[in-house]
Amino acid sequence: MAHDERVPQSESLSSLYRRGMELLEEGDFEEATVPLDDAARQAPEKSSVREALGRALFRTRHYAEAATEFEAVVETHPVNDFAHFCLGRALSKTGETRRARHHLALASNLRPERRDYRIYRERLAAGA
Repeated sequence: MAHDERVPQSESLSSLYRRGMELLEEGDFEEATVPLDDAARQAPEKSSVREALGRALFRTRHYAEAATEFEAVVETHPVNDFAHFCLGRALSKTGETRRARHHLALASNLRPERRDYRIYRERLAAGA
């Protein structure tokens, strides 16, 4: 059977990621989730893709899904301060305060010069 030319070839990983990042940077978070989700399904081991998808999901208030993406990043890159910070923020939005505190503390300890990390860590601790 001949190759059916009507079936579109899947978009390349780099093209999906690039398009998703452009949409993310333009503030079109909902639209960014589409190519980034496709890219994450193509290459679930790519932490840059998973982190970008997590950012888009967070900005669309899909906090549990965002946490899943950031968790995948910190599992493979345990010293990624930004992923810990984002995971902590997402977990705090889902009510998982204890876990959120842990990841915000890790982010803050990995990059003590980051004032924003400290502020969110302190806010969460004050709310306890």
